[in-house]
Amino acid sequence: MTEDSLNWLVEWYARHCDGEWEHSYGIRIRTLDNPGWRLEIDLTGTVLENLPFHEIRHNYDDDISWWTCFLHDKSFHAACGARDLPSVIDVFREWAESIR
Repeated sequence: MTEDSLNWLVEWYARHCDGEWEHSYGIRIRTLDNPGWRLEIDLTGTVLENLPFHEIRHNYDDDISWWTCFLHDKSFHAACGARDLPSVIDVFREWAESIR
């Protein structure tokens, strides 16, 4: 992920904050204990809410670099290794930008 991707995610979130949406929905980033990250992005009330996304899994050659992305309950979910948060944000960005 470049700084541009992080800024893009910040702007995506800001565009959906309308005084109501952000009170029930949003973006959550947490750590995992294996080690890694978990990313959840609520899609309710967005143009992505009902669009298909096919699960993606990627495993690198070592045990610490891996990721998976999928939809569940109108949210984009990703889990990844400790250094792979940029990759899953990029997956979300590419999918969201492909909808235009």
